[in-house]
Amino acid sequence: MSVVKLSSLSRLLREQVAPGTVLCLSCRRLLARGCFQGSAYRYSSSAKPKDEIGAGERCRLELVEVLQTRVQQLQADKALSLHEAENQKLHPDHTLEKAEEKKKMVQTPKRWMEKLKNEQIAKRQKQKALEGMESSNGEAEQTRGKPPKSSVEKRPSASPNVPKVDQSLLQDKDGNRYGGVQQMLHCYLETCIFLGEVSRAQNCLQYYHQHGARRALLNISMYNLLMRAWAKEASLAKVGRLFVMLDEASLKPNLGSYAAALEAMGRADCNARAIHRCLKQMEEDGRSAVELFQGLPYVEDEREMVLKAIQRAVPDFLPPPREQVVCSSPLVKTFYSKEPPPSYPKVDFTVCDLQERFEEQLKIESCETLMINSVEAVKPVHEERAKARGVLDNLRSGWQKDLLHAFRESKNHLAKICRHSSRISLYPYLCLLDEQHYVDIMLQTLSKIPPTGESFLLLSQDLGAKIHNKFSIRKQLQESHMDRIRHLYREYSKLLSKEGEISGLLPRELWEHSEDAQFGGPCSPRLHSFWPRSVLVQLGTHLVDLMVQTIKLKNNTFRPRSEAKPIPVLYHMYSFRSARQIGLIKPHPIYSQILLDAGETVLTFESAVMPMRCPPLPWTSSRFGAYLLSPAKLMRCNEGAVQHQLLLDKSAPGHLFPVLDSLNQLGICAWQVNQPILDLIVSIFNDKGSDKLDIPPPLSEAPVVPVQTPGELSSWDKLSFQKEQSRCRKKAAEMYSLRMDALYKLSIANHLRDQIFWFPHNMDFRGRTYPCPPYFNHLGSDVTRALLLFAEGRPLGPNGLDWLKIHLINLTGLKKRGSLQERKQYADEIMDDIMDSADRPLTGRKWWMEADEPWQTLACCMEVTRASRSADPTKYISHFPVHQDGSCNGLQHYAALGRDEIGARSVNLMPCETPQDVYSGVAQQVEEFRKIDAKKGIKVAQVLDGFIGRKVVKQTVMTVVYGVTRYGGRLQIEKRLREMDSFPQKYVWEASHYLVQQVFNSLKEMFSGTRSIQHWLTESARMISKSGNTVEWVTPLELPIIQPYHRSSNVTFQSSLQMVYLANKSDANERPDTMKQKNAFPPNFIHSLDSAHMMLTALHCHRRGITFVSVHDCFWTHADTVDIMNKVCREQFVSLHSQPILKDLSQFLIGKYCNNAQSHPAENRKMLDLFSDVPETGAFNLEHVKDSTYFFS
Repeated sequence: MSVVKLSSLSRLLREQVAPGTVLCLSCRRLLARGCFQGSAYRYSSSAKPKDEIGAGERCRLELVEVLQTRVQQLQADKALSLHEAENQKLHPDHTLEKAEEKKKMVQTPKRWMEKLKNEQIAKRQKQKALEGMESSNGEAEQTRGKPPKSSVEKRPSASPNVPKVDQSLLQDKDGNRYGGVQQMLHCYLETCIFLGEVSRAQNCLQYYHQHGARRALLNISMYNLLMRAWAKEASLAKVGRLFVMLDEASLKPNLGSYAAALEAMGRADCNARAIHRCLKQMEEDGRSAVELFQGLPYVEDEREMVLKAIQRAVPDFLPPPREQVVCSSPLVKTFYSKEPPPSYPKVDFTVCDLQERFEEQLKIESCETLMINSVEAVKPVHEERAKARGVLDNLRSGWQKDLLHAFRESKNHLAKICRHSSRISLYPYLCLLDEQHYVDIMLQTLSKIPPTGESFLLLSQDLGAKIHNKFSIRKQLQESHMDRIRHLYREYSKLLSKEGEISGLLPRELWEHSEDAQFGGPCSPRLHSFWPRSVLVQLGTHLVDLMVQTIKLKNNTFRPRSEAKPIPVLYHMYSFRSARQIGLIKPHPIYSQILLDAGETVLTFESAVMPMRCPPLPWTSSRFGAYLLSPAKLMRCNEGAVQHQLLLDKSAPGHLFPVLDSLNQLGICAWQVNQPILDLIVSIFNDKGSDKLDIPPPLSEAPVVPVQTPGELSSWDKLSFQKEQSRCRKKAAEMYSLRMDALYKLSIANHLRDQIFWFPHNMDFRGRTYPCPPYFNHLGSDVTRALLLFAEGRPLGPNGLDWLKIHLINLTGLKKRGSLQERKQYADEIMDDIMDSADRPLTGRKWWMEADEPWQTLACCMEVTRASRSADPTKYISHFPVHQDGSCNGLQHYAALGRDEIGARSVNLMPCETPQDVYSGVAQQVEEFRKIDAKKGIKVAQVLDGFIGRKVVKQTVMTVVYGVTRYGGRLQIEKRLREMDSFPQKYVWEASHYLVQQVFNSLKEMFSGTRSIQHWLTESARMISKSGNTVEWVTPLELPIIQPYHRSSNVTFQSSLQMVYLANKSDANERPDTMKQKNAFPPNFIHSLDSAHMMLTALHCHRRGITFVSVHDCFWTHADTVDIMNKVCREQFVSLHSQPILKDLSQFLIGKYCNNAQSHPAENRKMLDLFSDVPETGAFNLEHVKDSTYFFS
C-alpha cells in the first residue's frame, strides 16, 4: 500500500467520521499515527479478537487495499450508523431485524469487492516478494472476508472468555504509559529539544493534544519534557500553558511538573507571592517541597534554580539530607552491618594512576569509535594487495562525497516536508550528528557486510543503534555534568586505591556520599531515553536506502578493456531463512573481491564494545553506572521489552542495593592478557587454523561451490547439485562468521596485550550477570578464557600449588569421579607431560591437546611449571584464576528446595569421600528398572541390555531442570542411540520412548520434591497467563522479575526497497504467551536462585577482601583464596535456602494475582487453592552442605 493512499485514508477518516462517533482501534491508530511521515504502518494484534467490530463504526472493515470502495462505504454508512445508534436505545428488536437485512444487502457487492481484493493481492505478490506479508495481514484478511456486523452486537472485550491484558506493566510509578507510540513520541520530543527546536516539539505536542483520540496517547512525562525545556528559557507563560494543557487532558501534575515550574520561577526571579501559590497548589495535590529533593533527578543547575525559588518564598527552607535506606532482606543483614569492620579489597594503583586512566577512558569514549590493528597485520603486503588497497581507498574517497551529497539532498527534502507539519518525522534524527558522521557510519557498516549478505532488517537496526549511541555520547559531552563526574571519580579513586585514604565503604555508598557532600544530592543521572526498535529501524532503513542507491563502482574494475558502466555495490534480494522469506543486502562480487584482495588490517569498533581502561562507574541506580559516556542498561532485555526497566524504576528504595553492589564488585576486578597463550593462538590463526583446537580456518579452506556441467541433467542430478551448492554456501557462511568472531576477539586481546582493563557488568531479566563488552570477556569460549589473567597477583601460599594442579586435572576432564587427593596425585604422576606441554606446546608430545578445554589446560600447564620451578612455590606470585564448578547446579537448587535426601546426595549436597555423579546414578537406576522389565519379557528392555550408560541419559538429566518435556527428552535419547553403530536401529523409536519414561521415573524417585515443585511452578504460571497476566516474582535478594513472553505484535512499514516487518514477542500490550510462560517459569525461577547465590557469594567475598568473578555457576578466584571462597559459597547457599523461598513465592503470587479485579471469583478460588498448596519437603538437613567438599569443586 503506497504512502499516498494511507495518508489519504487517514485524512478521509478524519473528515468522514462524525463528531462523537466512537472510533475503532485501527482507525484511532491511523488518526493518531505520529509515525515518521513517509512511512506506512500496519498493526496486527493478537490481543484483539478477530471478530471485534463495533456497533456504530462501519470503518472497522479494514479494506485498505480497495480505498475507493471503503471511502464510498464510509460515506454511505455515516448517516446510517448514527441513526442505528439512536434507534438501538429505543427499538432494540427492530435494530436486530435491520441488521439481518443489512447482512443480506452487503452480500452482492461483497463478491466484486472480494474479487478485486484477490486480484490486487495477486498482482502485489507478483511485483514484490514482501516478507511476512501473509502473517502480518492474516488477521486483516479474515476480517475483510466477513460481512459487517450489526450495531447491537456485544463487544468481545466484555466476554469472560477474553481476559484483559494487565495495563500496569507499561506504566511507571507516576502513571505514565510507555507503549510503542508513547516511546516514539517521547524520543521525538526529546530529540527536538536537544536540537534547540523547542517550538517544533511544542507544536508536535499541541498536534496530539488538540484531538481527543490523539490526546489519549500522551502522558505526563511528555508535558514535563516541554516544561523543563521552557523552564531553561525562564518562559513562565509557556510553562503555565502546559499546566493548562495537563488539566485539559485530565492529568494531574507530578513532582517533575512542579520542579519545572519552580525552576522557571527561579530563573525568572519571580516574586514570592507567585511562588507561594505554586507551593500551595503542590500541597493541595498531596506533594511537599521536601519531596522535590528526595530522588528527583536534576541536571546542570536545575536543582539550584528550584532551591532558589523555594528559598525566595520560604527563606529558612533547607533541602533534607539523603534518606538513609537499609536493605530489608535478611540475607544481607550481616553484610551491611559493618560489624566487624569489613576489609574491602583495593587495587594496586595510586590515586593519580586511576585519574590518568579515567581521562584515557574518557578520551576513548568521546571519540565514539576505536581503530585497532588486526592480528592479520603481521602478514606481508605484496604488490597485488597494495594495489587493491589503493583501489579501495580511491573508491571510498568517491563514495564519501557521493554519500554526503545524497544525504544532504534527502535531509533537505525531509526538511521541506516537515516545515509545514506538526507530526513527528525522521528529519530531527538526521540532525543529531555532523553530516560526515552519518557518512562514516555508513561506510564502516559497508566494510562489515559479509560476502553472503546481511539481513536488511538487522543491518537497518544496527545502523540506527550506532546513531543512537553516538547521540547519547554527544549529549553527555555537551552537558556540564561530566565535570561533576570527574570530580566524583577523584573521590572514588581514593576508595579503590591502596594508597587511598577512604575505606570501609562500598563503591555505591562512596559515590552517594560524595554526591551529597559536594552537590547536595544526586547529580549524575542519565535521563536520555533508549530509542524503541521502530525508531532505530526506520532511521536505519533510510540510511540503507541511501547506500544502495548511491554507492557504485565501475563494472570494468577487473576488465579494463570493457566498457565502463557504474553498477551498484549493494543490491537488495530475497532469501529464505528457517522457512521465512527475508530481505538481504548483498555486496557485489567485484566489491567483495577487492575487499578480500586488500586484506585490510585495521578494525573499527565502537567504544562500548571494548573493555574499560579504568574501573567502571559504580551502579547507583537502575539508570546510572558502567561506562563513563556510552549508554548501558542495568538489565538487558529482549527487543521491544520495556517492562523490566519500569519494574526496576518502581522498586522500593534500597531493594536493589544487593544487586547493584554485587555487579560493582564483579566490575572492579582488573584483568590482563596472557601473552604467551595469545602468541600461540595467533600463530595458528594466521596459518590455517585448527578445528581440533577451536581455531577457525580462513575462507580459503572453505569447500568450493560446484559449477554445473554443461548438458542436460536428470531431475535427481539437479536436486543433488542444488543440495551440494546449498551445503557449500552454508558452510562458507558459517566459516566466515566464526573466522570474523575469532578475528575480533584475538585483535582486541592483542590490542590490550600490555594493558590492564576492566569489564563492567549488567544482568538479564532473571538476574544472571554478564560482562558488557560482547566480544572479549571471561564468559567466552575455551580460547577466550585461556587469554585472561587477574591483573592482581597473589602468593600461592601453602595450598595454592595444590589447587593449581587440581584445577589442571579438572580442565582435562579426567578423574571426574576421583577425589581431590587423587586428582592431585595424578597431576604429580604426569608432571613430565605437563612440563613438556608448557615448554614445547607445538613440537612436543602435545598432551594438552587431548583435554576437554585444551587452551585453558595449556595455560595452566605453564603456570604449574613456572610455580614448580620457582625457588619457593609458596611465594610465587600467581595471576592465574582457579575455577570451582557447581555439580549440576540446577538440580542442587531443586534438591535444596525439596529437601530431597537421595537427590541431595547425588548432586553432592551431602559430604562424600568421592564426588557423586548424578548422571551415572540415573543411568544405574534406569538399568535397574530395565532388568525388572526384561525379566517380565518386555522386548525393548531386553534389546537395551548393555546399551544404557551415562552418555545416553546425561543430556536429558541435565535439561530436566530447564523444563525439557518427555517429547524433547525422547529426541535427545534417540540421537544418542543412533550414534551407536551396534544398536539395532529398528528399535530406536521404541527404545527412546521407553528410556525417557524410565529417566523421568528415576528422577522422580531420586528427586522426590523436584517434579512436584516443577509441576507446581508450571501450573501456577499456566493459570496466571490464562487470566491475562504475566508471571512475576521477587528473588530472595528482592530483585523484581517479570517474564517477557507475549503473543507477537506486528508492525510493518514501507521503505523504498521492501516492506519491513517488525515482530515484537515481548510487547506487554499483548496477551501473555501461555505456553512460553508456563514452560519457562521453572527454569527461570531456578536461574534467579542461582544468580542470588552467586551475588551473595560475591558480596561476602568482597567483604573478606578476596578477588571473585563468576561465569554463572562457575566461580573464579586466586589459587590461595580457593578455600575461603569455597567456605563462603557453601555458607551462602545454606543461608539462601534457609529462607522459606517457596512459601514466600506462594504469598507473593496470592497477593499479586488472587485479588486481581480482572479475574473472576471462580478463577480466583482456583488460583488461591493452587498457590496455597505449596509442595511438601523432605528431611534433608541443609547444614550438611557446609561440609560437602564436592558441592563446588
